[in-house]
Amino acid sequence: MVVSSFAIGVLGKSLFYLGFVDACLVILFFNLLGIMTVCFFSSFGPAFGLRQMVLSRFWYGWWGVKLIAIFNILACIGWSSVNTIVGAQLIHTVNNDVPGFAGIIIIAVCTFVITLFGYKVVHAYEYWSWIPTFIIFLIVLGVFAHSGAFVNIPWEVGTSELGGVLSFGSTVYGFATGWTSYAADYTVYQPSNRSRTKVFFATWIGLIIPLLFTEMLGAALMTATSLNDGNNIYQEGYTASGTGGLLGAVLFPPLGRFGKFCVIILALSIIANNCPNIYSVALTLQVMGRWTQRVPRFIWTLLGTCVYIAIAIPGYSQFEAVLENFMNFIGYWLAIYEGIALTDHFVFKRGFSGYRPEIYDQPDKLPPGIAAVLAFGCGVVGMVMGMSQQWFVGPIAQHAGAPPYGGDVGFELGFAFAAVGYFFLRHIELRIFKR
Repeated sequence: MVVSSFAIGVLGKSLFYLGFVDACLVILFFNLLGIMTVCFFSSFGPAFGLRQMVLSRFWYGWWGVKLIAIFNILACIGWSSVNTIVGAQLIHTVNNDVPGFAGIIIIAVCTFVITLFGYKVVHAYEYWSWIPTFIIFLIVLGVFAHSGAFVNIPWEVGTSELGGVLSFGSTVYGFATGWTSYAADYTVYQPSNRSRTKVFFATWIGLIIPLLFTEMLGAALMTATSLNDGNNIYQEGYTASGTGGLLGAVLFPPLGRFGKFCVIILALSIIANNCPNIYSVALTLQVMGRWTQRVPRFIWTLLGTCVYIAIAIPGYSQFEAVLENFMNFIGYWLAIYEGIALTDHFVFKRGFSGYRPEIYDQPDKLPPGIAAVLAFGCGVVGMVMGMSQQWFVGPIAQHAGAPPYGGDVGFELGFAFAAVGYFFLRHIELRIFKR
């Protein structure tokens, strides 16, 4: 229940030119798809007591998982950068004298302080922080509904609509599936006999409700920018300060100072989104080598914080492009990761009984990881063929929508290429190495 997911909903119209109904359908179906792996891998935590990157050794091997860890570190830092930019936009909306970099530093420091005290403090903060944010979003919904500014943009058809749906869907999927690579990190403290089904559905409910609510609310508010052919306070606010300006245009005129207070609360909600990212950076770095395990976690947390501040400050003025490109990157690499992990789990290990948790730190008994790394490369080939970005459009993506950008099918092809490649390569690896 954070403003970052609200910003995802806003992109439906601002970047992909979708109306409210078609944007909501994309939000619904791609979120349902994206969170499935988060829920599934969350159920591994209680059973094995191992964090996600350590669990990944059973699919990628002792050495192969280091490649995955690098991607996860980049993802955690990138997530934090994007989220912090959203919060800084909101702070700037409340007070134009506060520059973007100052808002970024404020949110980053608050996040660092909370993660400094470990899992229990992070858990307690996450447990309660959604309540004031939810109340503020209800106020936003009520004020916007009363304003009558909602515009029901007609649902279009044709290749342009197809491309917009696929590309927006890729962005939504990337946001929803983004927790997959550290899903088990936050369920390892559950009792070992906890029902996997209960963990799955508890995670599902905890994700799907806030994702749908906030993203659909963002899609609804963004329709107001179409009033008077774009000549309105909503478009002016969005042009000036992005998501923060849009929320300010809704709340400030009717609510005054209380509206500014609401926006500040939403800005601080970013902390709840960033805490798991930065906390998991330290956990991920510990699988890179035995020497990284000897470095205190707070050092890694501090370094991660400094890096994402350095990325967020120059990205502040390019937020739309940064958000879309990064969400697509998340969707791409995690789809490849998921394709390999799920194929191994269901085809080769045939379920949870195929794991031997006690060998998690024994390289000579874990899979060699060669098949997984090569399959990851296959997934990258599929991703490149299906990706649609301003700087590159893959040959298959060109046919998935109207030119010049087509439609983004990078995560779908990345998953398929990785899963099929791993299926054949793992058979060969098992015959050669017997493990």
